[in-house]
Amino acid sequence: MTLRKKLNRGLALILCSIFLINWDAVDWVIRTVIEKQMATRLQHDSDSLKDTLTIDIQGQLHFDSYHIGSVYNQAYSGHYYVIKIDDVNYYSASLQNETLELAPQTSKQPLLYHESNGPKQQTLLVLESSFEESGHQIRIYVTEDLTVIDHDIISISLGYLLINICLLICAIALQSRIVLQALRPFKDARRQLTDVLNGEQDQIQVNVPAEIKPLVDEFNRLLLLVMRRLLQSRTAIGNLAHALKTPLAILFRIAENPVLSAHPELQQQLKVQTTAIRQTIDRELKRARIAGNHKTKIVFNPYQELLALSQVLKNVYSEKQLQIKITAPDILIHYDREDLLEMIGNLLDNACKWAKQTISVTVAFSNKLVITIEDDGPGINDQNAQLLTERGLRLDETVEGHGLGLAIVRDITEFYGGSLSFDRSERLGGFLAKVRLPLN
Repeated sequence: MTLRKKLNRGLALILCSIFLINWDAVDWVIRTVIEKQMATRLQHDSDSLKDTLTIDIQGQLHFDSYHIGSVYNQAYSGHYYVIKIDDVNYYSASLQNETLELAPQTSKQPLLYHESNGPKQQTLLVLESSFEESGHQIRIYVTEDLTVIDHDIISISLGYLLINICLLICAIALQSRIVLQALRPFKDARRQLTDVLNGEQDQIQVNVPAEIKPLVDEFNRLLLLVMRRLLQSRTAIGNLAHALKTPLAILFRIAENPVLSAHPELQQQLKVQTTAIRQTIDRELKRARIAGNHKTKIVFNPYQELLALSQVLKNVYSEKQLQIKITAPDILIHYDREDLLEMIGNLLDNACKWAKQTISVTVAFSNKLVITIEDDGPGINDQNAQLLTERGLRLDETVEGHGLGLAIVRDITEFYGGSLSFDRSERLGGFLAKVRLPLN
């Protein structure tokens, strides 16, 4: 899951939780306020009933319902009362001779509670008061129907719910946009990182939030350090190779000195070893020269690079009028440009030396990157194919070169964990070289 989706989901969950809590709180507040107002009205009615109680000369309690509001006389009006004097119950006319069984409470203070078993399945809000008068135990129950009030509260809650859902949708949409804008620097940084990989720039230069700026700064510092060390390494190798050329030339002259003619074996060993040293130096100078002439890239476009390389080699071997056929995708692959140029360049240069007229270069993808180079030259047998990657070995001394090219190809291939093989081309009849590299 992307960071954007995680943030949007988390924020949406928070907003929904706040909304549900707020909706429930508003419903509770509305219900509480309305019930308090009803309780005040019920308390007034209870006081009015209490004021109608009178004692006759025989000490009996009586009450006069004439002064109670007319609503208590309308059938099933939702307003009822029950007066219990000792063990005798008196009911309001609105109950229409029905009884209303209400369990007495133990509290001496007025008590407010709900009763679900009212007339006509009504839910009642009950205010109970108990007191003692002239030796009589008196309880007064005054009730009001909550059904209509509940319907009104539900209507208000649904309206409030719809309004809040609209606000919630707007808030989620707004927060999604804010998150998208907040994460835009990451997208810009990713694009610039791709430019760095493509060699189009050296650093990530984008305005990022303060929270991730240290990360970008450290990454830029790491890029700079890697580039500096790479250049220092290649420069040091080149400098070392240049520094060794002069003493190596002296050793060559010593090897040709007539004094050593009396020791032919020693003279031959000296020549072989100095030749090997010179070939290694030439190889490293060549690699350092390639690194110095091109901007370092860690991506390689097979089609474009091979097109340019084939044109150079056609000019070098212009007397042969070579035809170099290229089959390669016009995409970027994540390999060091200089390494692949040097590897393919050596193989292609070798093909140009031996080809009569036609050379084929194919770059394909399966589970690996496969580079195949064929020519219509004399080819090679199986025995010689095993010897070709030995550094400095040349199978034909009549062709100019130091025998280093295929050894360089082998070194680069092994560095990337790939494989190098040689065979005879069935299609062109000449030499075939095939490199297989793992996909990055």
